[in-house]
Amino acid sequence: MKIPISIPAETFRIRAIDLAVFLIIAGVLSLIVYIASQWSGGYERTIEIDLNPAKIPEYSAQSLARIFFAYILSFIFSIWYGYTASRSKIHEKIMIPILDILQSIPVLSFLPGVVLAMIALFPGQRIGIEIACVILIFTGQVWNMTFSFYHSISTIPKEMGEVVRIFKFNKFSKFLRLDLPFSAIGLIWNSMMSVAGGWFFLMACEMFVLEDKDFRLPGLGSYIQTAANTGNIEHVIYGLGTMILLIIILDLFVWRPMIVWSQRFRIETIPPEEERESFVLNLFMGSVFLRKIGNFLTKTINSIERFSYKKFISLKSPVLLIASKISGVIILIIFFVVIIWAFTKAYNLISLVSLNQIINILQAAFYSLIRVAIALIIALSWTLPVGVYIGLNPRAAKFLQGIVQIAASIPATAVFPVILLFLIKLGGGLDIGAIFLMLLGTQWYLLFNIIAGASAIPKDLIEISRAYGIRGIKKWKTLILPGIFPYLITGLITASGGAWNATIVSEYVSFGGDIMKAEGLGALISQSSASGDFGMLIISTFFMSAIVVGINRLLWKRLFILAKTKYTLE
Repeated sequence: MKIPISIPAETFRIRAIDLAVFLIIAGVLSLIVYIASQWSGGYERTIEIDLNPAKIPEYSAQSLARIFFAYILSFIFSIWYGYTASRSKIHEKIMIPILDILQSIPVLSFLPGVVLAMIALFPGQRIGIEIACVILIFTGQVWNMTFSFYHSISTIPKEMGEVVRIFKFNKFSKFLRLDLPFSAIGLIWNSMMSVAGGWFFLMACEMFVLEDKDFRLPGLGSYIQTAANTGNIEHVIYGLGTMILLIIILDLFVWRPMIVWSQRFRIETIPPEEERESFVLNLFMGSVFLRKIGNFLTKTINSIERFSYKKFISLKSPVLLIASKISGVIILIIFFVVIIWAFTKAYNLISLVSLNQIINILQAAFYSLIRVAIALIIALSWTLPVGVYIGLNPRAAKFLQGIVQIAASIPATAVFPVILLFLIKLGGGLDIGAIFLMLLGTQWYLLFNIIAGASAIPKDLIEISRAYGIRGIKKWKTLILPGIFPYLITGLITASGGAWNATIVSEYVSFGGDIMKAEGLGALISQSSASGDFGMLIISTFFMSAIVVGINRLLWKRLFILAKTKYTLE
């Protein structure tokens, strides 16, 4: 007689999860190999974009790979730049103004230099154009992540710093045990915004014109752009539908689990009444395979941390000091040579620009400034209450987070023709329509930062406000606005830069083979880039950078100092 053996449901569930994890990892590795095989070919002629819907999965995979590589590059750069800038006042005074300038430069202003450099490094090879595309997406993703990390570690409560000093943590331990955890919530929300920005500028990065050369890469962005240029609304919808599906999948399997995981880094002693939940995270927590990988990574990081306390070479060693000075001098020499060469090339191009053209640039800058100001005011008026509501209500976040992620990621240039036709009937045209398109590209910087700020408000303070019956306007003045203030300033800084960046696609629109322009700096930059007028491109970009840096120095920096000195949790 056979005795039936019952297998516990938990054992089968774990095996099923591990099998699913293995298949996911195998699929990702296969995708990377496939993308590498596609990128290794030549680029002898313009690639034709096939609007057959059967090509959409292949194009989607290539666009996902570009956005992924750009995000990894953005994450590494953000951590390095933000940490280095916060190390000393000298670093801060040099690096933060440079960051202001970099975030004010539109994607298309990076385009000629990046593309020409990659073509020179990889002549006739597609990998050069692919790297250029990744770098261009990187320039549309990285700045808000960098500002978020820098602002987070600059507003760490003083008592936490005292604990680090009492326990004699070295720099690596402080970075690992304090800086990264404290910045996790803001960094993850801004990562979502960065990837959304990557989708937003995907059309401009995968398909562009430089002088008389038409560059195209197979991808979802170029598919939507090609369909829009031919006026094929049906295929635009196919492309947008696929993009929305990808965004939902990313939200379900990546961002929602990461946001739930990041809640462990909140500063509070009272657990919230209702925690955010992720079905996918709960499922993966049962994977033995993932648990072993996590244990291996934890042991590796702990070993690196212990190793960092060992001093094999004295920091005062004469050999080390001499080597450090020599390397510093060499880096400075290379830096100054590059700067002098760049200024020489720029001067030769700028000298061709006439006085009348400069006057036109000033007039265009004024129009763009008005549009940016209006867009920021409209964005702040609705993102502040909505962002606070989502951040303080986990139940609402379950439903609204995915919707926000989808709305933030849809390229506004793909849906703008519909908006534009409506505005033309009302008599506004592109002059007013550019504000709406700019708003579609910049409001999410504010919303994501406000959500992150509201999510980080300690539960203790919320309970105290309830106990004392603090409600309405008084609650906003004493709890909510002070609690989210550092995040709000970060959002305003990045939204301002994002608005100026969005001028290149909002003031110069191509649809159905026609070009529609509104007077502004963004239109000048887009037109100069397409026509190869690099002198006008440099001057226009310089004026845009000067305006953004001036606003940051005169307004946003003062508010950020106020956030550091008055509105930190200590």
